[in-house]
Amino acid sequence: MFFDSWAGLARVLVVGTLAYVALVVLLRVSGKRTLAKLNAFDFIVTVALGSTLATVLLSKSVALVEGILAFALLAGLQFLVAWLSVRSERFDALVKSEPVLLLHQGRFLDGALRAQRVTRDEVLSALRGQGFARPDQVSAVVLETDGTLSVLGAQRLEGDARPPGVRRSPA
Repeated sequence: MFFDSWAGLARVLVVGTLAYVALVVLLRVSGKRTLAKLNAFDFIVTVALGSTLATVLLSKSVALVEGILAFALLAGLQFLVAWLSVRSERFDALVKSEPVLLLHQGRFLDGALRAQRVTRDEVLSALRGQGFARPDQVSAVVLETDGTLSVLGAQRLEGDARPPGVRRSPA
């Protein structure tokens, strides 16, 4: 249970080092977008890369070359999704969510909060993180496509105007 063999330890050291180097090289070649936290597909690739690395490290039934091929496949699929997203609005809408307005001119949009499963406390925490004490001090709080909360407080929005690209969630 605690120790099988020196050969097993040597395999983890050698394969782990080579797999790590291969992953770093692949990520450098594939660009910054491969590990960006922009949408669900980027998150899936990040988790899958970690899972693949762990499998290559610990499973004797997975050869190093198979693991490197799996890394390349995941990075290639992520590149393809990003490439198609940039070139096709329809595909982009399919793989990415839209930003959603959660607070507008100091008023919580309860329907949007419920639909996005965000609590008022989470919005208030985002406000405090940006130096605002109260909701009426900001123009808007937007749930971004990557799950972060953006606080817009420098100027009040006119009437029902929303920041560009932001939709109201159905109430």
